[in-house]
Amino acid sequence: MPTHRTFIATYIMASGRNGTLYVGMTANLTARVWKHRTGAFDGFGKAYGCTQLVWFEQHAWVVEAIRREKRIKKWLRDWKLQLIEAANPDWRDLAEGWYPVHDPNWTPPVEDEGFPGSASQPEG
Repeated sequence: MPTHRTFIATYIMASGRNGTLYVGMTANLTARVWKHRTGAFDGFGKAYGCTQLVWFEQHAWVVEAIRREKRIKKWLRDWKLQLIEAANPDWRDLAEGWYPVHDPNWTPPVEDEGFPGSASQPEG
């Protein structure tokens, strides 16, 4: 299992190939995907069964991720499908294998509010 993905990301979850899409952003991709998969994240994604991570993009700053999320949410569905298929033509669940199936000592990752890149603008 890969290490935790605690980077800032914009991501797309899906209910299946060409199914319902959910666009979001997070500072901890591993924890957020776990919440979507287990139903711990209430809202649109849970209501429509968006449990498969089909696309994500890493960002250095929260403001960049929020901007990208808002932009993608305004896109036509066809554009979102093209974005996914350009990076993931088989619609593989990119989080497959991230979480142990039968490990009694494993605990799910925790989303943490104090993360790098939380400043409103990049310094410099």
